[in-house]
Formats: sequence, C-alpha cells, structure tokens
Amino acid sequence: MSPTPHDPAAALNGILSRIEAARKAALAPAPRTELIAVTKTHGADDILPVLAAGHRIFGENRVQEAKAKWPDLKARYDGIELHLIGPLQSNKAREAVELFDAIHSLDRPKLADALKLECERAGKMPLLFVQVNTGEEPQKAGVTPKEAEALIRYCRETAGLKVSGLMCIPPADQPPAPHFALLAKIAKENGLALLSMGMSADFETAIRFGATHVRVGSAIFGERPHPPR
Repeated sequence: MSPTPHDPAAALNGILSRIEAARKAALAPAPRTELIAVTKTHGADDILPVLAAGHRIFGENRVQEAKAKWPDLKARYDGIELHLIGPLQSNKAREAVELFDAIHSLDRPKLADALKLECERAGKMPLLFVQVNTGEEPQKAGVTPKEAEALIRYCRETAGLKVSGLMCIPPADQPPAPHFALLAKIAKENGLALLSMGMSADFETAIRFGATHVRVGSAIFGERPHPPR
C-alpha cells in the first residue's frame, strides 16, 4: 500500500487548532499568536494548498530564495505577509526591505544602519525584531542576552528604527522553556510587545511564555526537500 500523500492544508488546520488549545491552557498568553508558515526550500506547489486554505503569513530564511518564488505568489494572492526569519547580510538590506513585511534577524549595529538607509529610501519600514542568541551559541546569529539592551537602544536612538519585538532560536539540545522565559524578560525590560519564538517541536511551550509569533515549517509542509545546488 502506498503511503498517504502529505496534505499541507490539513496539517495547517491541525497546527492552528493546537495553537488555540495552547493559548487556552496558558495562564497569560499574548493577546494574539500569529502562525508564520515557514516555506524555506519548499516550492509553489507545496505552498498553494496553504494559500488556498486562506493562510497568508509566511516565513523564509533567505532573501534570494524568497525573491525567486514570492513576487509571483504575491501577485496572485492578496494579503500575503512575508517574514524574513533567517540571517540577513547588510548588502541584502535593500532587497529585504523591498520584499519583506517583517525582519526577525536584526542583530548588529551595521545591519541597523543599512536597514535605516533602505527604509528611508523605500519609504517603508518592515516590522523589526532583534534576534537574541539566548544560548550564546557561536554558530548562531543573534546578539547575546547581555548585549540586547544596548543594541535595542542603538536601533531606537541612533538608527531611528522602530523595534517591535525579539526573536530567538533555543539550542536544540536544551529545554526551550528557560530560553523563552529569558526572551520574554528582556522584552518586558525594554518595552517590547512582540515575541517571535517557538517552532514545530516547541511552539506550544513558547505560547505558554507569551509568544506572539510562532514559526512552523515541517509540521505543515512535511520534511524539507534538499535545496537546489
């Protein structure tokens, strides 16, 4: 018997139900929790069933990959909101500002300066999240927790950027809850309302700690195909 084909639309509905259940179970959930459906390495054929089901918030890791697939989809479907959740090079700031509605990976003053320039040029400012490397992992992007306040202040006071929230990716080999709690603490101390935290394996835990945005890919679209070489 051949395996049942993966159904992204059905998987999407399952994740949305789990988000609502987690919100009901949480003592103090965020006023709203948005689902970012992460489409990195997935083509239009995988994304179309989720668009047809009415979902409009999506996430990509790389500017170039997003540039190749999303302009056409945005032309065909109204209301798409595109989030950049992967590291951003300063020299890609112009393309990122043009293409994305939110950037979750602001992690250094040089990038803040580049984004300020491109936001002024484009006359628009995406929703901005400072990425915090809560596990202080050397291979990961993000500012350290101790340096987060200084970067937020630089963005606000020097670069003139409106920072709306924080993002983190906890270490894969550690319980995520302490990392989510730390991110929520830093956000509260700096007057930030938005928390981008939680992925396929731990988004329900993130909701307990006040996540406003959860980033779910494989649980919706299935295992990622290998990116083209």
